[in-house]
Amino acid sequence: MNETLVLTPERILEVTEDVLRRFGLAKATVVDVARALDVSHGSVYRHFPSKASLREAVAKRWLDRVSTPLAKIAESSGPAPARLERWLRALFTAKHKRVSEDPEMFATYLTLAREACQTVKVHKESLTDQVETILSDGVKQGVFQVSDAKTTARAIFDATIRFHHPAHAGEWSDPELPARIDAVLALLLRGLEAPRKR
Repeated sequence: MNETLVLTPERILEVTEDVLRRFGLAKATVVDVARALDVSHGSVYRHFPSKASLREAVAKRWLDRVSTPLAKIAESSGPAPARLERWLRALFTAKHKRVSEDPEMFATYLTLAREACQTVKVHKESLTDQVETILSDGVKQGVFQVSDAKTTARAIFDATIRFHHPAHAGEWSDPELPARIDAVLALLLRGLEAPRKR
């Protein structure tokens, strides 16, 4: 065993994802992760005190890959309607890509997400906060009429749930989905528009 190796949480999480892909969530163990890293399982436990904490960290890492690029869109400048549409389309694309490009890890993530309820809750709150930022900018720009940005952000998240919630992944291969997304986004953006001054 290579106990002299500098072991970081990030390296452990990378290898854990590989182990999960290989063995599946039900069979993968901390010992498998340690073996793949060529260290003792105690070395893994020094960074993650339990199997549950390791699994929760894997779920968080997976979710962060979705939310980090979205945060950049939310924090960028420019017209709020275009940013909101870009943000929503990026969210849908990120989730859809996860299903098509990495189905094994997506299935694993679904189970991990159910276990890591607090991690998922924080992820959802982070996403609705990003939408709230865009809405608040839109109000300042005079292009959105929104009385409560936080409540509206949650409503937008809920209204588009079939396009990004993993429970609806089976519907994402529907050839009519792009047209449905276009229709919902057009409706949402029209509903947010501030009345034009005469």
